[in-house]
Amino acid sequence: MYHSNALNRLDRLPIGRFHKLTLLAVSFAYFFEFADINSFATTAPKLIDLWGITVDQVAYVTSLSFVGMFIGSIAGGTVADRWGRKRALLLTTFFFAFFSFASVFSWDLVSLGVFRVLTSAGLSAMTVVAVVYVNEMYPAAVRGKYQAYAIVIGICGTPVTNLIASLVVPLSDWSWRLVYLWGSLGILLVLFTRHLKESPRWLASRGDHAGADAVLREIEAQVAAEKGPLPEPAPPVEEVPVAKAPLRLLLQKKYLYPTLLLTVLWVTQTIGFFGYSSWAPTLLAKEGFSVEKSVFYVALTTVGAPLGSYLASLVTDRFERKWSIAVFGTVIAVCGLLYGLTFNPVFIIVFGFLVNFFERGYTALAYAYSPELFDTAGRSLGTSVSYGLGRLSNAAGPLIVAALYNSSGYRSVFYFIAGTWMVGAVALALFGPRTRQARIAATQRQAAAVEAPAP
Repeated sequence: MYHSNALNRLDRLPIGRFHKLTLLAVSFAYFFEFADINSFATTAPKLIDLWGITVDQVAYVTSLSFVGMFIGSIAGGTVADRWGRKRALLLTTFFFAFFSFASVFSWDLVSLGVFRVLTSAGLSAMTVVAVVYVNEMYPAAVRGKYQAYAIVIGICGTPVTNLIASLVVPLSDWSWRLVYLWGSLGILLVLFTRHLKESPRWLASRGDHAGADAVLREIEAQVAAEKGPLPEPAPPVEEVPVAKAPLRLLLQKKYLYPTLLLTVLWVTQTIGFFGYSSWAPTLLAKEGFSVEKSVFYVALTTVGAPLGSYLASLVTDRFERKWSIAVFGTVIAVCGLLYGLTFNPVFIIVFGFLVNFFERGYTALAYAYSPELFDTAGRSLGTSVSYGLGRLSNAAGPLIVAALYNSSGYRSVFYFIAGTWMVGAVALALFGPRTRQARIAATQRQAAAVEAPAP
C-alpha cells in the first residue's frame, strides 16, 4: 500500500524559509485575532457614557460573544477537517475580519452585539484551525517552540490595540469605531496565500497520499535548495484513513479522557483570562478611575503579554508541558488576586503586567499541549470541542462577574477569578498526560533513520 509518510518526512526537515513564512502568516492571523478579541472591552467604558448602557448589558453582550465562540470553535474544526487546514485558516480569518468591519457601522447596542457575536465566532474558529495547522506543519522536536513564537508575534496585537484604543476612543463620540476598523485588517492575510501549503498530514489522513506526496515534495524541494540534501525519514507508520471525524468519535476512550481534561483546562483559562481582560477597563472606570486612565492602565499591563509568550518558547520543548502549564496557572492566580486587592496605580500596572505575562505564556503552552493529546483523526475535532466548550463556559462568566460585583464589590470578582485559575492548575497537575517522552521518541526515531546505512 502506498504511503506518503507525511509525519516522518516533516519531522526530519531542518527549519528553513518555508517554516518562517508559515510562522509569519499564522502570526499575522493571530495578531489580528488578539487585536480584535478585546475590542468591545476597550470601547465599553465609552459606550457606557455615550449610549447609557449598564454593566449588566456589557455582561450580556460579552456572554453572547462566548456563545459565538463556541459555535465558531466547532465550525472551525469541522471546516478544517472537511476542506483542509489552509483553506479553513483563510476562510475563518476573512469571516472575523468582515464582521469586525461591520461593527464600525453599528448604530446601537443590539446591532453591535450581533456583529460582535459573529466576529467572536470567526476569531475562535481561526484559533482552533491555527493551533492544529502549526501542530501538523512543524517537526515534533520544535513545534511547541514555533507555536509559542506565533503567539509572541501575534499577542502584540493586544497591547497595540489597547494603546490605539487609549488614544482614539477619547477623541470624539465616533472615534471608538476606529478600534473595530483596525481589527478588520486581518483580511490582509490574503497576501500570504501563495506561501501557505495544505497540511500533508491532513491529506494523508483523508487517504490522499498522492496529494500529500505532492505537497511534501514541494516543501522538501524548497528546504533542500536552502539547506542542502535532506536526511532520510524514519520508516512510515500505517494510519487508517479517516474521511470525516463524527462527533461520536470523541466517545471512544482514547479521545474522551483528553477531551474532558482539555475542557477543564480551557474552561478555567477562558473564565480566568477574560475575567481580567474583558472587565478590567470597565471595573476600574466604575471604581472611580477615568475612562482614559482605566484604558491606559490596562494597555500598559498588556505589554507583558508578548514577553510571556517568549518565555513559553524557551520552556515549552525543554520541560514537561503539563507541569509548566500548572506552574504558570498558579502564578497567575496569585498575581491576579494581588491585582484585585490594590487600588494603587503602580501596583495595578505591576500585577496586571505579571498576569498578562504569565497568562500568555500559559496560553502558548496550552496551544502546543492540546493537539498533542490526539492523533490526526481526532486532533481537529477534539481540539475544537474542548476549546469551544471552554469558550461557551464564559457565557456564564460575565454574568457571574457582574453579579459578584453588584452584590459583593470589586474584590470578590478577583477572588473568583483566582480560584478559577487554581482549579485548572490542580486538575492538570493531577490528571494531565505527559507528552515530552513522545516528542523525544519521535526525535530519536528520526535520528536512528538518519544513522541507518543505506540498503
